[in-house]
Amino acid sequence: MAEEQSLSETNPQKRHNKIFKRYLILFLIFFVLTGTFWVGYVSGKRTVNQTNQTHPISSTTVINQNPPNSDQVDFSLFWRVWDLLKEKYVNKSSLDSQALVYGAIKGMLGATNDPYTTFFDPKETKAFSQDIGGSFEGIGAELGIKDNILTVIAPLEGSPAQKSGLQTGDKIMKINDKSTSDMTIDQAVDMIRGKQGTQVKLTVLHKGAQNTTDITITRDVIEVKTVTVDFKNNNIADLKINQFGEKTDSEFDDAMNQILARRSKGIVLDLRNNPGGFLDKAVDVASRLIPKNKVVVTEEDAGGNRNSLYTSGGDKLSGIPIVVLINDGSASAAEILAGALRDDRGVQLIGKKSFGKGSVQELIDLPQNSSVKITVAKWLTPNGDYIMEKGIVPDVEVDMTADDISNNRDPQLDKAMSIIEGMIK
Repeated sequence: MAEEQSLSETNPQKRHNKIFKRYLILFLIFFVLTGTFWVGYVSGKRTVNQTNQTHPISSTTVINQNPPNSDQVDFSLFWRVWDLLKEKYVNKSSLDSQALVYGAIKGMLGATNDPYTTFFDPKETKAFSQDIGGSFEGIGAELGIKDNILTVIAPLEGSPAQKSGLQTGDKIMKINDKSTSDMTIDQAVDMIRGKQGTQVKLTVLHKGAQNTTDITITRDVIEVKTVTVDFKNNNIADLKINQFGEKTDSEFDDAMNQILARRSKGIVLDLRNNPGGFLDKAVDVASRLIPKNKVVVTEEDAGGNRNSLYTSGGDKLSGIPIVVLINDGSASAAEILAGALRDDRGVQLIGKKSFGKGSVQELIDLPQNSSVKITVAKWLTPNGDYIMEKGIVPDVEVDMTADDISNNRDPQLDKAMSIIEGMIK
């Protein structure tokens, strides 16, 4: 090293030649690397343009050729269709990229063939929150899919739907003359819901009818009081739960205090046309009716793991005789409560077989004020019965005909009153 330094200092021309050679070598290396990168970039860009372009709306994407059921999926087809739509669609200037993303998510969840696993865009999220909160604008009817047909689970008590003659079990064939055959529940709800004072026409097939009937309903503000109580002969409490919403626990406690103050000797718990709602509210109500530390419901996840939910205490009504009314509009959380009372207390169920919604959904908030509702488990009654699609069969079956409804008769309630009166004598 000392000799090289001495040579450079004593011979400037050689020193300059050596420096020039060094820079020439560095330049050639840089040129080769740059050329290689450019060739690779052009080749890669050509491939990306053909299959999987970079998009402003994207996420981590795994590309491979594994079978469709693999955990790794080739998303290039999605982006290829996205590009074709943007390029060739006749009204491409009107395309809303965010709406396309929402539609893609809904399509993905629709492929589960589970009508209860669904995506809510910001507008739908707000509407769902209003529903469960107890106030919204619409006709006041809970809908479901049964036998792949849009079906009325239950018209809410005192709602425009009920007043217009819409009944539990009605099959909705058309909405404003548009067929519902390919509609999701969310699409149907979106069409039926609307501003107070506006109208919607439903083409329905009543149970047992051969021909459809057109029903025009004027929308209104629906205020849902979830719990009501009335007192019948012999001071028997007619306790009705319309759904399990945000205020159900507090409203139930108010009704419970009235029952205790009146020293009622019997209760008819009416869960007819109750479409369900929050599971935790059903557990809260069960805790007032069933002794502490009893199983209310058992959830079973995809892996077969089971988790039981128990009554938490405060069971001030557990010593009072009770019977329960159910029908084919009793669903989800209503079925959970009915099943728990039957299995834990031996309570008689009266009416018609329940709807049969034996799954549990989790509502998850997402960015941009959207949300997703995903079926995370199926549930069993305390005795281990699955009720999905088969419902709960009552101990005493009593029909309610269209003629009964039109003439303001209630043979199911009459039977329940008769049974409870026999229990308290």
